[in-house]
Amino acid sequence: MDNCALGPAAQETAEATASAGRSTEPQRGRRGEKVAEWTRGRLGVRNLTRSGMRKAFPDHWSFMLGEICLYSFLIVIATGIYLSLYFHPTMNQVEYRGSYMPLRGQMVSEAFDSTMHISFDVRGGLLIRQAHHWAAVIFVAGIFLHMMRVFFTGAFRRPRELNWVFGFLLLVLAMFAGLTGYDLPGDLLSGTGLVVVNGTLLSVPIVGTYLSMFLFGGEFPGNDLVARFNTIHVLVIPGLMVGLIVAHLILVFRHKHTQYPGPGRTNRNVIGMPLRVHAVKASGYFFLVTGVIFVIASIAQINPIWEYGPYRPDQVSAGSQPDWYMGVADGLIRVMPGWEISIWGHTLALDNLIPLLAGVGLFLVMGAYPFIEAWVTDDDREHHLLDRPRNRPVRTGLGAAWISVYLVVLIGAGNDIIATQFHVSVNSVTWAVRIGLFLVPIVVYTVTKRWALGLQRRDRDKVLHGRETGIIKRLPHGEFVEVHEPLSRERLHILTAHEQYQPIESGGPGVQGGPESSTSRTRRLRARLSRGFYGEGTQIPKPTVQEYEEITSGHRR
Repeated sequence: MDNCALGPAAQETAEATASAGRSTEPQRGRRGEKVAEWTRGRLGVRNLTRSGMRKAFPDHWSFMLGEICLYSFLIVIATGIYLSLYFHPTMNQVEYRGSYMPLRGQMVSEAFDSTMHISFDVRGGLLIRQAHHWAAVIFVAGIFLHMMRVFFTGAFRRPRELNWVFGFLLLVLAMFAGLTGYDLPGDLLSGTGLVVVNGTLLSVPIVGTYLSMFLFGGEFPGNDLVARFNTIHVLVIPGLMVGLIVAHLILVFRHKHTQYPGPGRTNRNVIGMPLRVHAVKASGYFFLVTGVIFVIASIAQINPIWEYGPYRPDQVSAGSQPDWYMGVADGLIRVMPGWEISIWGHTLALDNLIPLLAGVGLFLVMGAYPFIEAWVTDDDREHHLLDRPRNRPVRTGLGAAWISVYLVVLIGAGNDIIATQFHVSVNSVTWAVRIGLFLVPIVVYTVTKRWALGLQRRDRDKVLHGRETGIIKRLPHGEFVEVHEPLSRERLHILTAHEQYQPIESGGPGVQGGPESSTSRTRRLRARLSRGFYGEGTQIPKPTVQEYEEITSGHRR
């Protein structure tokens, strides 16, 4: 019926009804917006989201090392959840009746039996198990390389000291997660490693016996080892690691990314790709890392427990080797002489205690280095630009020497394998490692420092004389010279943007005629270390503006 045929009141009612029907959807939309606005206002999500979207991420390959750590950790968690559905963490003895014929009828632990079941009877179980192990190995390697990148570029300086400590704790936890993980199956190889762990614990004075009894639930190997290691490996360590990773990411978000020096890059900005682009690249990189790990797991065998057999207290696996990250502890124990001393009727097993203290000290120096360098340089400013390793020769030399100690000890961990494969005496390998532990770090430090100084000197020559073009020119008087091309302003900025510290002065003696105070001794020690870091012979002076202008003007003439 036509609206014109209705009365005025009826017509107004019809129009209001139609208008109300048309406005239903917009009102619902406005209600949703109000709810979202209320939530953002109370939780502060709006400012967080906006600031996050404005974050820039530097595009450099070395930053991918941290992402490899994160992605491999996610794979470890996902595959670990799958394995926990089939694993029985108990040392109760059962008869093996699985698919692997050579072990049928033998008495094994339920942990070993369930691991064999995962490997041979669960569909895809062996692939998941090997992916879990390989992801753990890559995770530790990624943390180690990431920390080395942070160390050599000075990314640990203020305000990122806590992030360095978090990374150091993650490395330690990852190593212990690996130790507790490959001890769970109850095979002969893991049992051999546990013998070493037990001996190291027993070498600790006073509390060593109690530590061993607490860990193993009685005399070694005890009855509760697998259950306790499973709790530590599945719950305690992963929980701590998740907390550290979250704290690390929060600090990265708070302090923004570091970046390499370049034109337009300062301590107040970050030049890189926006968050959306970085998220897309990170997603693709995650699938790439996952694919690589599973390809490795499918073609490279790792920890074949069926070849080792179940653990027996009276047997030792020949040629036993731990994963590479625990090789430092095994290597120090292998090359240590069998020293023992008796004090007040108690025997100290120095052949285990000294390697334990040396290994702990090696890692504690690594964890405390940012605070040591900050104290030596007396630099409390914020740093968001990275160093080129060549511009910090002493730091680079110390880092290379630390790595050389680690590598020499790893060689010591494989002294029996090296001896059998190269047909040499195992004693000769052991003595070579013992000598190398003291000699190699000194040689590596000296060579690395001189190498960095040589690179600095080459950079100085490039700034003053330009780049060699390979073009030979003959001068009017017959001399042949190579033509040099001036560097671009961008390259000049990269080669000269770094800051060169000056050594700290000792500040003079204490009160005249009185005893030397501890403060003055500390000041002198600080000045001595500062001279060692930044004194004569530790850096090549940068070319000044006057030197650059004089030489370039001479070239133009």
